[in-house]
Amino acid sequence: MTNWKAIEEAQPDFAGRVRRLFDAGRHKTIATLRADGSPRISGIECEFDGGDLRFGSMSGSRKGADLRRDPRFALHGPSFHPEEGREGDWPGEAKIAGRAVPVGPATTDGQGEPPDGEMFVADISEVVITGLNAEATRLVVESWTPGGGLRRVERD
Repeated sequence: MTNWKAIEEAQPDFAGRVRRLFDAGRHKTIATLRADGSPRISGIECEFDGGDLRFGSMSGSRKGADLRRDPRFALHGPSFHPEEGREGDWPGEAKIAGRAVPVGPATTDGQGEPPDGEMFVADISEVVITGLNAEATRLVVESWTPGGGLRRVERD
């Protein structure tokens, strides 16, 4: 299993940039697979905790049912559009894909309420940052996989 800590250890600068992009906003988007194989997009929050990327699902949610049936997911961090005339300042966007591993009930909110949902940790298969080059003239895709390490591709 490849957890977040493994990426931080293998590529600390890249992992730091991914983390900053994910932490730039509270709400992310996750893609899961429905029972018929078609995609489902859902809003989600996640956290980096103890070397893991963690996220939850409320009891009875379709997202949780999807992940229990087929654990594959793609998680997209918050999106911000490049500002016209300031494209070079755009930090880009980050995505993480892998398999969701159930780790038990969601913790309570500290108010004594019982857990209402399930927590998952990510077994990460790919991490991607999409941005622009320094001149803001080309798309830059940086990707990391456990077997391939870090790659960088520029596209027109």
